[in-house]
Amino acid sequence: MPEPLGRDAALSLAEPAMEASGGAGIEVLMIHGWGGLTRFAGSAIHQSTAQEETTVRVRAVRDGRVGISATNDLRPAGISAAARSALEMAELAAPDPLFPGLAPAAEIPDADGYDSATPAIAPATRAEAVAELVGQCGPGFSAAGAFETGALEVAVANTDGLAAHAVRSKASITAVVSGGEGGAGFAERAAVRAGDLDAAELGRGAFAKARDSQRPRDVDVGDYEVVLEPAAVATLLGFLSYLGLGGRGLAEGRSCFADREGERVMSELVSIWDDALDPGTIGLPFDFEGTPKQRVDLVREGVFVGGVHDRRSARQTGGTSTGHALPPPNPEGPLPLNLFMATGEATTDEMIAATRRGLLISRFHYSNVVHPKEAVITGMTRDGTWLIEDGAVTSPIKNLRFTESIIEALDRVEMIGSESVLASEFFFEASRVPAVRIGSFRFTGKSDH
Repeated sequence: MPEPLGRDAALSLAEPAMEASGGAGIEVLMIHGWGGLTRFAGSAIHQSTAQEETTVRVRAVRDGRVGISATNDLRPAGISAAARSALEMAELAAPDPLFPGLAPAAEIPDADGYDSATPAIAPATRAEAVAELVGQCGPGFSAAGAFETGALEVAVANTDGLAAHAVRSKASITAVVSGGEGGAGFAERAAVRAGDLDAAELGRGAFAKARDSQRPRDVDVGDYEVVLEPAAVATLLGFLSYLGLGGRGLAEGRSCFADREGERVMSELVSIWDDALDPGTIGLPFDFEGTPKQRVDLVREGVFVGGVHDRRSARQTGGTSTGHALPPPNPEGPLPLNLFMATGEATTDEMIAATRRGLLISRFHYSNVVHPKEAVITGMTRDGTWLIEDGAVTSPIKNLRFTESIIEALDRVEMIGSESVLASEFFFEASRVPAVRIGSFRFTGKSDH
């Protein structure tokens, strides 16, 4: 069974690269991931896999020229070869006037994000959990999805004396239950510890949605009040992170929040921040350059405060890194990976009761960018969408296509849920978000199911 390499062994992988530096600056990033995945469809397991991969990336810097090489050969000779390759590329590269230098040595915050039992879970144990989940489906319904357990170990060292190491674990269950006459329901949860996930509860929730969404009806396109469950809110925040909250996009004027710092951009009910150190999320205590993580307020009571930075975007803006670098090479710049949205005081039932004519939406699907500068995206509802009339859920409806500005939608937030859950839209990224009620949301097309 794979285990963490451990701090000493992980950091020692950098030594052959340092020895090959020839006086150049060297940064070594080690990413070690392992775990297992059980997939199921038609209420039956059809795939169980185990994987382990370790990658070492070497970044060489000489006179402002940068070269990057990667290898899976963890022998000293393999890492030395990667360092020589990075040095050769640096010799050929054009000088980068914005390269800020390697991260200095720093004290890394403590983080309790690793549960050794989670990546060690056997396939039979995951299969038992899947059996509990699919056992909640009534006659004529079946479940599909995945149960994944794993861990990520990251180490960063450089010739300026930095040495950082951390391990985190993650477990997640995703399920879609379908059957009957056109009904479907969705449930998803993630946690540091697999023991914190209740597969049976997730199965009951997904089945209840599928059961209650039978024989969906057509509704006209147009603007509706909406109650978005957390999975749908996570989609909005994930795209907002990509389109507006990274320091490079802000520095280059590409962000939807460029030149709007200090401006009220959304409802005063909305506060958003990033904090990888919060025990309510799954994060590392430092970024992929080795800079310590910290909480960063992004939107405070509707006012845009600022974005997150790596060392390069910090130099572009005259600031300091907030600890949000992604693995090099990285043309996108820094991104917030551990978003939070402040909870409110409402229950989902209270949000529904406050809605005259609107929609209750479980999640969005096939979402994509329409207009980056205006934060307009489009996508479909999926796996549970209902019509709300006069404060009550009256009938399931067929899926609709939305086309909406995330910023404008969040400016119309009127109620926020009192509880939040951890959901994810993109790889590496997770958001802890509540349900929200939005006074108007634009739907531009519909499907036949």
